[in-house]
Amino acid sequence: MSEAADRIAWVRLPSVEEIAAKLPPGYPYDWGFVPAMARLNRAHWRIGQHFGSLFRAIMFEAGHLSRPEKEMVAAVAAAAQDCHY
Repeated sequence: MSEAADRIAWVRLPSVEEIAAKLPPGYPYDWGFVPAMARLNRAHWRIGQHFGSLFRAIMFEAGHLSRPEKEMVAAVAAAAQDCHY
């Protein structure tokens, strides 16, 4: 994320380097980059950890929508809000 994009946030977001330094060796979700949402969640750790649990329940547990349908809803909602994250 560019420095200019960081300035649009209302809170200080942890840097990519700060987050990468806290990842344990062999971390299974190390894709070679730090997703912007991970930075946002770590800015509000008490909320972020609960958000992760909620996200897993919504996206991965059985429900009325299939996983691809859930992804489509998430993508459309993010686009409609001009989401930066």
